[in-house]
Amino acid sequence: MAHGKNQRLRFKRRREGETDYRRRMKLLRGETPRAVVRVSNTQTTCQLVEFNPEGDIILASVTGKTLVDKYSWPNDISRKSVPASYLTGYALAKNAISSGHDSAILDIGLSASTRGSRVFAALRGMVDAGLEIPHGEEVLPDDGRIHGTHIDDSMADNVKKSIKAIEGEK
Repeated sequence: MAHGKNQRLRFKRRREGETDYRRRMKLLRGETPRAVVRVSNTQTTCQLVEFNPEGDIILASVTGKTLVDKYSWPNDISRKSVPASYLTGYALAKNAISSGHDSAILDIGLSASTRGSRVFAALRGMVDAGLEIPHGEEVLPDDGRIHGTHIDDSMADNVKKSIKAIEGEK
């Protein structure tokens, strides 16, 4: 921690480990909207964000709560699982495309970039819905994890029902 008169204090969000400013500036230089994916303790949040010097502008947003409220996701099933993350990304992409945005760049923040993770499940949902995001195919989870067969055999029915609800809302 910086104490002396010649020490320079780092930004608060950097000190708290919430923002990597070097990575953020690389993302902002492209002038493409960012597809922000965050996984909390209870749900996955996906947002389409555009940079503005006065503060970022959220163009579209979908959370795990939105899945329950609008897209017939069961209330007693996790809102941060791989299938729920996929559906959150899918719903965000459908909302973004309907509002005129067809491309973005993925922003995972300080999340670990592990192959097949919930962050990349949301990415696969966005790509499957038609949003153009540069990515490598090897990081995306396989169909079994997307449909929840690793959790429960009946999970695939919930995923299909929610996809139909998302498609029907357009």
